[in-house]
Amino acid sequence: MSQHASTDLVELISSMKNPLLCTASGDSPAGVYKNIVDNVNKKGLDISDWSFVGLDEWVGMNGGDEGSCRFYLNQQLFDPLKIPSDKISFFDGKTEDLNQECENVEDFITKHQGIDAAILGLGMNGHIGMNEPGTSASSRSHVIDLDPITQKVGQKYFKQHRELKQGITIGLATLMESRHIFLLVSGSHKAEIVKQMLESEISERMPCTLLRDHPQLRIYLDTAAAKLINPA
Repeated sequence: MSQHASTDLVELISSMKNPLLCTASGDSPAGVYKNIVDNVNKKGLDISDWSFVGLDEWVGMNGGDEGSCRFYLNQQLFDPLKIPSDKISFFDGKTEDLNQECENVEDFITKHQGIDAAILGLGMNGHIGMNEPGTSASSRSHVIDLDPITQKVGQKYFKQHRELKQGITIGLATLMESRHIFLLVSGSHKAEIVKQMLESEISERMPCTLLRDHPQLRIYLDTAAAKLINPA
């Protein structure tokens, strides 16, 4: 899954000038980042003109907090590739003015004429980023109260229990304006939500279904995540 996705992504992005990638943290996209790092280090892939915007972050955390979204992306992508700080826009969940933080991220995206490729995962409740069920399809970057499922599942990223009450995330409207979307889902525990994503009515009640309206959506599943899909 990761190999196919990274090959397609690199082929796509390599033809663009000054591309902007939106990067999600989580288990499913991790293999893609590893492959990109390998492409740079072993095959000489030139990413000097690539820029990055982080998808989301836990409110109250930033890259200095082990388990934060920025912490994982620093480990998996930004640090190994030595990405300059001016090439990265990422929510700081510790800032006093979270609304200004949202504006800063949106301004960065606008400055780059939009997101060229968004690398996304899929939440157990159908969320995309931290756009929880019921989030408006017209939303831009915003602060949101987290669904109990997200609060529970999010504990896996931390060595000790953390209070996960709110998140800050790029909104659905901004994501849907991305030129290309790469959705990666792995693991048998995601099989049911994958089935619902593909078969349920398109609705804000399940944000992932909105992606089906995107003209350049690519979905990458491993065998376990795809096990409930009807091949017909």
